[in-house]
Amino acid sequence: MQALPRNVSAAFVAPPRPAYGRPDWTQDGKDWPNHHASRFVRVGKTRWHVQLMGQGPVLLLLHGTGAATHSWRDMLPILAQHFTVVAPDLPGHGFTEQPASEGMTLPGMAQGISALLKQLDLHPVMAAGHSAGAAIALQMCFDGLIAPQAVVALNGALLPLAYHGVGRSFMAPLAKLMASNPLVPMLFSWQAADSNVIARLLTGTGSEIDPEGVKFYARLARRSGHAGAALKMMANWDLASFAARLTELSAPLMLVVGSNDRSIPPADATKIQRVIPAARIIRMEGLGHLAHEERPAETCEIIKNLAVELGVLPP
Repeated sequence: MQALPRNVSAAFVAPPRPAYGRPDWTQDGKDWPNHHASRFVRVGKTRWHVQLMGQGPVLLLLHGTGAATHSWRDMLPILAQHFTVVAPDLPGHGFTEQPASEGMTLPGMAQGISALLKQLDLHPVMAAGHSAGAAIALQMCFDGLIAPQAVVALNGALLPLAYHGVGRSFMAPLAKLMASNPLVPMLFSWQAADSNVIARLLTGTGSEIDPEGVKFYARLARRSGHAGAALKMMANWDLASFAARLTELSAPLMLVVGSNDRSIPPADATKIQRVIPAARIIRMEGLGHLAHEERPAETCEIIKNLAVELGVLPP
């Protein structure tokens, strides 16, 4: 990792001690992708795991539900050639501690990441989020917590089920029921001991990622604390209220869509474009929900080209 300003380095603290059910940095993190870029930062009562790499304009990367910074394993070194990249594990995910319940809501996560950026004295000029991470980036824009020159949504989870003709969403109540029972995450983590289970789940998103990626998803899924945080996140999100604010977005929005995404309907991008006519859509043909992991270099090129177009990067 290239040298960071002293005020940034002063925010770093030691990794958390091993805790039951939580991913353990000393074991689970020993060969973590881009390990050299990992740092821990305490903000209030929460200790965050964040990866920092590169120099230049600040680019914020936010992963999706159930993932962690390993999702950017191939993109981070490429983007760091042009940007100062800051990529945190979301609250309760990966090696970031889980805050109180309000910190697991969409506005709460936006506030938490804003506080992290403030602690690091970093001000993103662009933000890119995968799936739920895209919703967090937009929430931060709505609430005036960041003012990027553009937001890139990678298979963004930006619409509630009602937009898909399902009517009232049953997912949040179901997730709340599951998250309230501590045995559910434990049962899932027990099932995840078989990497083939995780491989099948990932294939179900429409993506085929490399064995290295499957290994890290499986490693996290075996930890009930990580699985429980993903459930709690889904249980506490209100995408209906969020979607009603899409017209408030002032930053340019680019919607990058995997044509084979089985998690978020590719048609969602067109529905969002009807609400935000200036939003642009780029289709990645034949790729699924984890398109950025399937073709990381191509995804980086999309982000870089947009940055050049906006004058964030030189031609």
